[in-house]
Amino acid sequence: MEPGSSGAAPGGVSVSAVLPAGGSGERLGGATPKQFCAVQGRPLVSYAVRAMERISWISDVIVVVSPENIETMKTIIEKYGHKKVTVVEGGITRHRSIFNGLKVFAENEFSSHLLQKPEVVIIHDAVRPFVEEDIVSKVVMAAKEHGAAGAIRPLVSTVIAAAADGCLDHSLERARYRASEMPQAFLFDIIYGAYQQCTDYDLDYGTECLHLALKYCKTNAKLVEGTADLWKVTYKRDLYAAESIIKDNLSQQVCVITNVKETLAQVGFLLPESLKSQIKVEAISVSLSKNDSHLQNIISGQCYNFVCVNDKRCAIQEVQELVSMLEKSNISLLYPVVLISVHLDVSENNSFSTGMEDLTAIKKFARETKKKNILVYGLLIQYK
Repeated sequence: MEPGSSGAAPGGVSVSAVLPAGGSGERLGGATPKQFCAVQGRPLVSYAVRAMERISWISDVIVVVSPENIETMKTIIEKYGHKKVTVVEGGITRHRSIFNGLKVFAENEFSSHLLQKPEVVIIHDAVRPFVEEDIVSKVVMAAKEHGAAGAIRPLVSTVIAAAADGCLDHSLERARYRASEMPQAFLFDIIYGAYQQCTDYDLDYGTECLHLALKYCKTNAKLVEGTADLWKVTYKRDLYAAESIIKDNLSQQVCVITNVKETLAQVGFLLPESLKSQIKVEAISVSLSKNDSHLQNIISGQCYNFVCVNDKRCAIQEVQELVSMLEKSNISLLYPVVLISVHLDVSENNSFSTGMEDLTAIKKFARETKKKNILVYGLLIQYK
């Protein structure tokens, strides 16, 4: 289990997630279904899977894909190091695909082994890549109490109905209505029971899971106000928007690492103070030779920028330790990781030539790490 988030599930319940990813992407255009389109070099579905699996209290992530894309999905899982993921063959409609995903917990025929049935199951679209743990936690808590829950957002446009002749029939009062978004969460027995009772018409033409819980199990879902980043990639322009958001997120956080020496710790304090007005800064004082859980959490939380302030005499060892941790986390499989190694030389007999030898060693090491998508830079600071 990854250390992306800590603590037990909200309300102490067991939780799993089902991600329908079997759509054809007709509205997007092009031959590739949108869930497999690359955003910053990585398939969109991989972002949604990562958003779920990095929440430590989600036990299993079920990805439901069309039969012709099962091997593609398995390749994505292997390439990007996804954990606790099971791939399931989808149906011909969204509801049939979700039903197949739920059957993994209840019927042996849909999986090589029966997974542990969760108390609460999350349903989330594979083309909504930016869901955060906070909203997932809120819908899970609400589902535990009410049986079903879903994220909502205010309507952007007024909804109107057209008459048979193509003229306006009536419009809805926008303030009274909301757009249904994802994620949604349900007590497993409620949503699975609803699908078991579904008519073929609902399975073939329906789109709203909350409606099924209401119609077949008399469960009124709790509606949870969602954030603006819950939007769904539908059209080609949405792919460009998603890429822009990801690029922006990459530059919004830096982790400043120092060891426990007093002089270095002081520099490690002053640097974040000067940066925090511009970006989010995590500052920690730790020996990289030890397996520090706080640093592991920062890395697994997808921080891609690091400044390591270290003593010149052990600079290369410190950098190598951090690079090793970054490699093991697999985060550089997605984006370049930037590591700036600041060598602080406070010795009385420091010399420029010695300092340059150390930087030359870092430069040689950087050529090797670049092949692994980890960009290492060295900065020497000498003072007496």
